[in-house]
Amino acid sequence: MNESARTPATDLRAPLGRARGLGSTKHGAGHWRWQRITAALLVPLGLWFAWAMVGLLEFGFDHSVFRAWASEPGNVLLMTLFVAAMFHHAALGLQVVIEDYVHGATAKTVSLFASNVGMAVLGLSSVLAVVRLSLGV
Repeated sequence: MNESARTPATDLRAPLGRARGLGSTKHGAGHWRWQRITAALLVPLGLWFAWAMVGLLEFGFDHSVFRAWASEPGNVLLMTLFVAAMFHHAALGLQVVIEDYVHGATAKTVSLFASNVGMAVLGLSSVLAVVRLSLGV
């Protein structure tokens, strides 16, 4: 069926005008943007972390060497950014999977709540671990 057969001859709106008001207008653009921002952050931060860990191999890579490395302010900042971006990116991705594949309203709401709380707890505990490691506590 072609486009002219579906719309009356008096409907002079453009296709975009006919599509307005259809679909979700909630948080899609912001969600999409944050997924891209965190993905873009994770590439250099992941490469930095891998490069730093390979660099520590020449010093024996034991706990004391890692603790000394992790106590440097620049490394603490970059590790905190890495952990925060990683958990935020994972939470956004998990939210999309739940929204796409969990179909019951109650199950979807409970799953989204549980995943958000779980990711927040894991992310905050990881940031706390980085801070404790850097302070030597």
